[in-house]
Amino acid sequence: MRAIKVVDYDPSWPRLFAKISTEVSALLGDRLLSIDHIGSTSVPGLPAKPKIDLDAVMISKAFLPAAIETVRAADFVFHGDTGEQRWAFTRNHDGYGFRLYLCGPNNPAHRDRVLFRDYIRDHPERAKAYADLKRRLAAEADGDWDSYTGGKTEFVRETIRLAALRT
Repeated sequence: MRAIKVVDYDPSWPRLFAKISTEVSALLGDRLLSIDHIGSTSVPGLPAKPKIDLDAVMISKAFLPAAIETVRAADFVFHGDTGEQRWAFTRNHDGYGFRLYLCGPNNPAHRDRVLFRDYIRDHPERAKAYADLKRRLAAEADGDWDSYTGGKTEFVRETIRLAALRT
């Protein structure tokens, strides 16, 4: 197993998001409602795995099959449905990669990821606790992604609960 790599925040991440966002927007055109930078790379100062996560939200679920085929044909690796009505794709580049998720409007998983991101951005003490947790889990997991991801679940769930209280 390869070690799980959590690196210090890289100020180029927003630029990398903007670049891939422009490409995805051109691919999906006017059927696209929004593209959101999610995940740890979307939080200034937060350490993260060197992968840019983005959610592309279609204006209607009806457009998802065509959007999936368009992205599959555009040099992204298709990973299927995450089980949340979000379709995952990846692409790797020099030292970093992209994880693109396609979903329809009002997707609960997308909503939760935006709530989490915004709460962490607005609460530096929570961001620090998350950074510490991620680094500890990455060191302890010894390449076990289930252990790493599972170890974050309760923290993420509690943060989303706190964020939902603000809305």
